[in-house]
Order: sequence, then C-alpha cells, then structure tokens
Amino acid sequence: MKNLIILCAMAVWLMTACTVDKTREFIPGTYVNAAESEFSIANDTLVIEATESNNYLIHRKTGFSIITDGKKGKREYETEEWQAIYDEGTKSLTETRKGKLLTFYPEANKLMVGKREYKKINQ
Repeated sequence: MKNLIILCAMAVWLMTACTVDKTREFIPGTYVNAAESEFSIANDTLVIEATESNNYLIHRKTGFSIITDGKKGKREYETEEWQAIYDEGTKSLTETRKGKLLTFYPEANKLMVGKREYKKINQ
C-alpha cells in the first residue's frame, strides 16, 4: 500500500513537472535594447512584472539623443507604462492599448517587440 501511494505521488509530480510553462516563468525581469542610426541613438529598458492571473505590467524607460547635421543633441528621456495579457497558446504578451506583440525566447535569453530585440539582464 505504501509503495502504491509513493508511485501515485511520483506520477502526479511527473505530470506537474511536464506542464510547467517555462516561458511564463521567464517573462518577469529587466530587458535592454540599444539602437543607433544616422538620426538618433537610443537605449530602451523594459521592466516586466506579473500582476494577477495572465496580466502583466511593463515599465518602459527610453533615453535618446537626436542627431542633427552629424551632431548628437541633448539626452532626452521618456517613460511609459503598458498593460499586457499573456496568451498561453502563443506564449506571448499582447500590449492592450496599441496591440504590440512581445514574443519571448527563453533559450536565447531575449524578447522581441516587433523587430526590436531585447536581451534579458536579470532573472
């Protein structure tokens, strides 16, 4: 009887372990992106936190300099807050106001927002 209980407990544990959503576990954290063109230099930071159920809060902080006639201008800063919903089927977040899609790649330690790639800097 004791062996049967242990066997059942192990079976439940194995089924639970196989259904863990690794993408959902990967999502919370800080992600950074740097971009440069002939017109501007920008650094972007996304801080993502789980709130409740499938909802997430994203704090976006951007620092940028406009380049005019080859000269870098004064550093400017912007902040935004986004609300997003996790889709268990696609394992992505959809920002609720503008519909931006955030796609996660835990094995590469990155996330994509459209064509912009962000690297995760903390776990």
